[in-house]
Amino acid sequence: MKVGFIGLGAMGSAMASNLIAAGHALTVWNRSPDAAEPLAALGAKVARTADRAAQGEVLHSMLANDAAVRAVFLDGGLLDAMEPGSVHVNHATISVALARELAAAHAERGIGYVAAPVFGRPDVAAAARLNIVVAGAASAVRKATPLLEALAARLWPLGEAPERANVVKLAGNFMLAAAIESMAEASALTRAYGVSAADFLEVMTSTLFAAPAYQGYGKLIAEQRYKPAGFALPLGFKDVGLAQAAAETERVPLPFAGVLRDSLLEALAAGDEDVDWSALAEVAARRARLDERGKG
Repeated sequence: MKVGFIGLGAMGSAMASNLIAAGHALTVWNRSPDAAEPLAALGAKVARTADRAAQGEVLHSMLANDAAVRAVFLDGGLLDAMEPGSVHVNHATISVALARELAAAHAERGIGYVAAPVFGRPDVAAAARLNIVVAGAASAVRKATPLLEALAARLWPLGEAPERANVVKLAGNFMLAAAIESMAEASALTRAYGVSAADFLEVMTSTLFAAPAYQGYGKLIAEQRYKPAGFALPLGFKDVGLAQAAAETERVPLPFAGVLRDSLLEALAAGDEDVDWSALAEVAARRARLDERGKG
């Protein structure tokens, strides 16, 4: 299939490489052209402008946030350059409000729209083992499904309203942030009594919390391995804020979201811009003044 892909960060690049490996004719575009070079070496065509990457049957995008998606597709006029009958698969974690706006804008132009945010870090994307939540009109989803299957361990269909996929992604990231915060605070408590984070989290993630999210992030906390960031802390701050906005729209209280947002904001205020969001453990340790007290 003739496919386009825009947004070649760590996740987008890994996903695009799997579409090439699956035999699709891929054209890629990124604001920073250097990111496209490894994909060109794999056989992708590199477009000089976004509209040149949008001439195929399906266009995938993996952009950072609402502002980037709006700048490229709405303000930048990319939707107007796409052919009616083509399909846009949006993998970005965006607000519910923008998801609804995009769905309407695509429909006005006769372009299929599929929301397909992903669960998984860059290594999972590279292994084509993502879990992808999918929502959109049935015809658009059918067209995109063979491409999505080349990226995923499993697809999770959620109906025709695209914002359903986005709210599941936001709710899932809210749960991940809550898991990280709980491990951060609990390991600060054990460290105050001389039990290392590594020892404590090995017990927890081998017994009561033997689940991938706890095991993966617990290992990062135990090893204090926050760079390179698999999921950068500012993105976590953004996503918790989007979850709060979605909750406010439907009058759904999320009391703990405020705690998470404040912890993430505290980390950002301390200069933690380029670390993984598991570095919330450092916030908990600073609050407890563990280093000053000589505790683990």
